Amino acid sequence: MHIKTGDTVVVISGARQKDKNAKGKILKVFPKTDRVIVEGVNIRKKALKPQGSNTQSGIIDQEGSIHASNVLLWCEKCGKGVRTGNKILNDGKKVRYCKHCGETFE
Repeated sequence: MHIKTGDTVVVISGARQKDKNAKGKILKVFPKTDRVIVEGVNIRKKALKPQGSNTQSGIIDQEGSIHASNVLLWCEKCGKGVRTGNKILNDGKKVRYCKHCGETFE
């Protein structure tokens, strides 16, 4: 996948129209289904029963997953969502880079 947990991404399309152009951090990645959970995007309501003395019950807000193709990695130098590529550095380390400006991530 072109993104990892902890990356900052921008949503280009997907779950809801109001989530378009939303910027957030990747909370969880599901590589087998090509889906990701982005912080603050695709908020769903979930009803929870009380499970003990410490758990929260009632209706809570929870992020839903969106397809990984609907997000772009955020480049600080460009100030926008960009496509990425992979390249191998001289020391043999594989890194991602911005195809627009050449900035490396990580």
